[in-house]
Amino acid sequence: MQRGTHDPSGRTAEVPAHPASAPGPSPASTPSPVSASPASPVSASGFDSVSVSVSARARCVLDSLEHLVSGLGTGILALVALLWLAVTAVACLVGVGLLLLPSALHAVRAVADRERARLSRWGPEVIGPPPLPSGLRAAVTDRAVRREVSWVAVHGVLGTLLGVVGLTLPLNAAHDLSFPLWWSLVPESAATAAVGWWTVRDWPGALLVLPMGAGWLAVILLGMPALARLQAWPGRRLLRPDAGTDLVLRVAELTATRAAALDAHAIELRRIERSLHDGTQNRLVAVTVLIGAARRALARDPALAVAALDRAQDAAEQALAELRAVVRGILPPVLADRSLPDALTALAADCPVPCEIDADVPGRCAASVEATAYFAVAEALTNIARHSGASRATVTVRRRGDRLCLTIRDDGRGGAREAGGSGGSGLTGIRRRTEAHDGTMELASPTGGPTTLEVTLPCGS
Repeated sequence: MQRGTHDPSGRTAEVPAHPASAPGPSPASTPSPVSASPASPVSASGFDSVSVSVSARARCVLDSLEHLVSGLGTGILALVALLWLAVTAVACLVGVGLLLLPSALHAVRAVADRERARLSRWGPEVIGPPPLPSGLRAAVTDRAVRREVSWVAVHGVLGTLLGVVGLTLPLNAAHDLSFPLWWSLVPESAATAAVGWWTVRDWPGALLVLPMGAGWLAVILLGMPALARLQAWPGRRLLRPDAGTDLVLRVAELTATRAAALDAHAIELRRIERSLHDGTQNRLVAVTVLIGAARRALARDPALAVAALDRAQDAAEQALAELRAVVRGILPPVLADRSLPDALTALAADCPVPCEIDADVPGRCAASVEATAYFAVAEALTNIARHSGASRATVTVRRRGDRLCLTIRDDGRGGAREAGGSGGSGLTGIRRRTEAHDGTMELASPTGGPTTLEVTLPCGS
């Protein structure tokens, strides 16, 4: 891991981060006899593992409960759509239903799209079909429409039932576990367990309800995720696209990203050409003119020739600096010779805003991936310096599996947008380059700040 910090005074520091798992001994912190006991680390580790397991199971159960309740909502909507379809089918016997059929099919599609969105939030994305065919006959015979009608019938009954069960289980557990606290305060007819098998009239009977509450709790912990999966199964089976749809969408996505990559390449060539033409070339023309003037003035006015040569030297140095800047913009030498963290640390050193680099990238990525990451950070820091009004920025780089993850944060005024706002073109360039590598870019910049830009690039496993 490497950390680089920079402040406007020009001081740059690179401090190696020591692994937190193997701290060295410190003379100022001598362990006490209790902490040095050989049984303490084992017991603490076991306690931590148990607490993590319980926490993970609790999150899983709460997640499942949330999806069961949201599935209950779509189940009720599916029942309404199913009822509307039944009314339409009956009305078709007298001919009026043909006028109602398009609205019924649109209602089914709306409920199915809501279920697709719900399932996509929970797991793999469920892609919707094309819009409904315009003709009534084509809409009725469409395969996707028939599958949506089947899903409405199944989810309207099964999804609603499982949602009610999932909502009832926690209520039963809370009822029976807390029963000894309030059973004597309610009328005798209400002093029953959640299932109401017997009426409680004494304390032994009240305490007997507690194991039932524990049983409900065990059913929740073990069965709630299975109920959520069962509720989602009809939607994942009936609402998914036909075979080949994913491939077609993938081809369309790759076509779009290839076009974006070509556009980004053309824009980059235009930028380099403009930088050389408007900057370096003009400086070199000025050097030529000044050297010619110095040669002409050398015999008649040596002082004037010396002044012209001094100006020519200044123009040549400026041209060289601009040429180096253009070369660094194409591919910085430090990125090619050393590593991405070193290149980003050098980039932070030139940023007017104090910037900290927190990079942990074992090994090297592909040159194109590192160049794209460098470009994204350079554009983001440029936007921060020009538009954010921030007092500090942080760049975090991590490699997680086969993905290179970059996070750029600043404490500025926020409000950054890809179009119509300050820095829009630079952010659009970052997105185009990122998507050309099959990566993703996410921007969160509420008004008032802070701004967070996250870029993820595939870099191999």
